[in-house]
Amino acid sequence: MREGEVIARLRRFATAPAARGLLDDAAVIDGLVLTHDTIAEGVHFFPFDPPASVGWKLVAVNLSDLAAKGATPTAALLSLTISGDGDWEVAFLSGIEAACESYGLPLIGGDTIALPEGAPRVLGLTAIGRAGATVPNRSGGKAGDALWIVGTLGDSAEGLSQLRANRNATGPLVDVFRRPVPLLAAGQAIAPHAEAMMDVSDGLLIDCLRLAQASGCAAEIDMDALPLSTAFIAERGDHLDARLFAATGGDDYALLAALPPKLDPVTLSLPPGTRIARVGVLSAGEPSIRLTSGGLTIELPEILGHEHRSSSLPPVGDRD
Repeated sequence: MREGEVIARLRRFATAPAARGLLDDAAVIDGLVLTHDTIAEGVHFFPFDPPASVGWKLVAVNLSDLAAKGATPTAALLSLTISGDGDWEVAFLSGIEAACESYGLPLIGGDTIALPEGAPRVLGLTAIGRAGATVPNRSGGKAGDALWIVGTLGDSAEGLSQLRANRNATGPLVDVFRRPVPLLAAGQAIAPHAEAMMDVSDGLLIDCLRLAQASGCAAEIDMDALPLSTAFIAERGDHLDARLFAATGGDDYALLAALPPKLDPVTLSLPPGTRIARVGVLSAGEPSIRLTSGGLTIELPEILGHEHRSSSLPPVGDRD
């Protein structure tokens, strides 16, 4: 069973206005933005990853959802599974603590259960944020809106690739995979102006298609415009295959925003050093995604990004 099929079934009874039709990564109720993410051993992190980095990542991926809504972190609930002698959990909680302190996120409760011996760890966090005056969703995009990426693409996927090849790999790209940085301040600056916004967690192409579907628009992505880091280019190069890898790898936690065509987000109060690039446009038509390079349409890759499914679920080391 695919993730999309599960969500379609849930829509039959998740009909409260706060659910926003389950077209988004967060719910909005009484001025609060709520999101929940789960990470699992063998799916989102390696068994040999430092436990503190796993804790950091769990907080960061939730805060990335709040960033896409322009929300201010307010509180969190932790779902913790424990096993073994407890050393792993102590280090994991140090990572949770460090991330919560870094982003001003108070931990106010949660739940703890013990796992059977040998069971993979599955960890969850609910993050709650204070909504701003505008909370953009995925479904507000309009024909003519420009598509912008805040952040860079492909770094985490390349870090994952390096760890697959060598579990002792180190460097900036491995750091991005293990300790993503949620773009909270940038999200808060852009949200009041965005027609639609979401974070890029499963890969730009699949996430952009989801935004297009929710907004009832067609999307066009200029592959030549994708923002790539110097570290990524040094490892993968700057050719089309490298850019397709970056656009489908996932775990980026960049922001994808549909902005009015006359708005130049560079004029907004973005944090110093923010990387932002115009990568495409929404247009009238059946929800779809089209890729261009050098002004020509190119074929879509067979896999647009990561989608969970119940059968043949690939381990984290095989996701690319």
